Amino acid sequence: MAAPGAEEDPFGRYRSPLVSRYASPEMGFNFSERKKFGTWRRLWLYLAQAEKSLGLPITDEQIQEMEANLDNIDFKMAAEEEKRLRHDVMAHVHTFAHCCPKAAAIIHLGATSCYVGDNTDLIVLRDGFNLLLPKLATVISRLADFAEQYAALPTLGFTHYQPAQLTTVGKRCCLWIQDLCMDLRNLERARDDLRFRGVKGTTGTQASFLQLLEGDHDKVEELDRLVTVKAGFKRAYLVTGQTYSRKVDVEVLSVLASLAASIHKICTDIRLLANLKEIEEPFETDQIGSSAMPYKRNPMRSERCCSLARHLMTLVLNPLHTASVQWFERTLDDSANRRVCLAEAFLTADIILSTLQNISEGLVVYPKVIERRIRQELPFMATENIIMAMVKAGGNRQDCHEKIRILSQQAAAVVKQEGGDNDLIARIRADPYFSPIQGQLESLLEPTSFTGRASQQVARFLKEEACPMLIPYQSKMGVKMELAL
Repeated sequence: MAAPGAEEDPFGRYRSPLVSRYASPEMGFNFSERKKFGTWRRLWLYLAQAEKSLGLPITDEQIQEMEANLDNIDFKMAAEEEKRLRHDVMAHVHTFAHCCPKAAAIIHLGATSCYVGDNTDLIVLRDGFNLLLPKLATVISRLADFAEQYAALPTLGFTHYQPAQLTTVGKRCCLWIQDLCMDLRNLERARDDLRFRGVKGTTGTQASFLQLLEGDHDKVEELDRLVTVKAGFKRAYLVTGQTYSRKVDVEVLSVLASLAASIHKICTDIRLLANLKEIEEPFETDQIGSSAMPYKRNPMRSERCCSLARHLMTLVLNPLHTASVQWFERTLDDSANRRVCLAEAFLTADIILSTLQNISEGLVVYPKVIERRIRQELPFMATENIIMAMVKAGGNRQDCHEKIRILSQQAAAVVKQEGGDNDLIARIRADPYFSPIQGQLESLLEPTSFTGRASQQVARFLKEEACPMLIPYQSKMGVKMELAL
C-alpha cells in the first residue's frame, strides 16, 4: 500500500496517541510548536527590552514592532529556512526578522541558541508542573472523600496477597493518598527548584554581553536579572555551560516517574479488588468489556493507567544517560532525546492523572461481597479472641488451643478439599467444651472489633495531613472528569 501525503490523508502518517488520543488540550498546547516558538519571540523581546534599559541603542519603534508580531509566526517560512540553514534557531531569527524589518538588526543580540532553547524548556517545564499540580490535588481530594465515606467499613487486609488482619476500605485508600501527598510535595519542590538559565552566552561566561555592555559587570548581572524577572522566575542559575545542567531534567523526570509508580500501585490494587468483586472502577452504560465475552467488566481505566505509568517510569533513564555524557560545556546529543522524553513525560503524567481522577470519582463498592469474604476468613482470625474469652471463663489456655487447632484443621479441610464454606464457628458452637462462651461468640466475631484504630487513623490523616495540602489548589481543582477515548 502506497503511503499518501499528509495533505491528502491526515490519517496516513503516525501520530502519537499521547496527543491524538489521551492528553488534555492544555498540556498538548504546552508542548506545541506554537507555544515553543511564541516563547522564543517573547524571550527575544525580553532581551531587547532589558538591553535597551541598560543603554544599548535599541529604539522604542523596534520594541513595538517586536511586540506587535509575537504570535505572527509564518511556520511555512520557518520550515523552509530551517531546511536551507539546518539550524532551527536561526531559521526563526530570520522568520521573525522578516515581519520585523526595523528590529531585524537587534533580534538575538549577544545571545546563543540556548538562550531561547533552554530558557523556553525551563518555562515549559514550570508551566507543565503548574498544570499537573491542580490535577494531582483534585485526585487526592476525590480519594479523600472516598476514604472518609468508607472510613469504618471493615474489609479483609492482605499481606503477600494472602488474607491478613482486617482493615477498612477507607484506611486502605489512605495508603494511596499518602503516596500521592508525597508526590504532591515532590512536584512542588521540583517546580520551585527550577531556575532560569538567563543570559549566559555561548559557554556560560557571559562574554558577549560583557562586550556589548563595555565591560560593565554590574550591567551584565542586571541584564541577567531583568530577563529572569520578565520570564517569571525568581532566580537564575549562577553558573551554566552552554546549557543549564542536564541534572535538572533528571530531577524533573524523577518526580514524575515516582508519581507514575504511585498511580501504578493504586490502579493495580483496584484491578485486584475488581477481580475479587469488592470494588470496581466506573463502567458506562454502553461500555463493552470484551468483544467475545459480553458479561465482562474489565478495569480498562486502571489498566490504561498501569500501562502508561510503566512508560513514564522508564523515561527517567533518558535524562540520566544524557546528563552522564554531556562533555565539558555541552554536546548536542542531548537535543533530539530531550525533544521526545521531556514532552512525553509530562503528557503521560497528565493522562494518568486525568484517568485516575475519573476512576476516583466513580469507584463502586460492594459491601455485601466484602462482608462475605470477611465471614470466610474471620473465624480463623477470631481464634485468639475465643481462647482469651475461654480463659477468662475459667478454661485452660493450652486445652483450648488444642481444641481450636483440631477444629480449625477440620474446617480448613472443608474449605480446601470440599470447596465448602468455613464452618469453624458452627463446630465451636456444637462442641460442649465452649458452652461457657456461647453467648459471647457473636460479639467476638463482630468485624469492627478487628479493625483497630483504622477509622480514627483515617480521620486524623485526612484532617492533619492530606486536606491541608489541598488548600492552595482549591480554586483550581477540576470539575468531574470525563474519560477520554
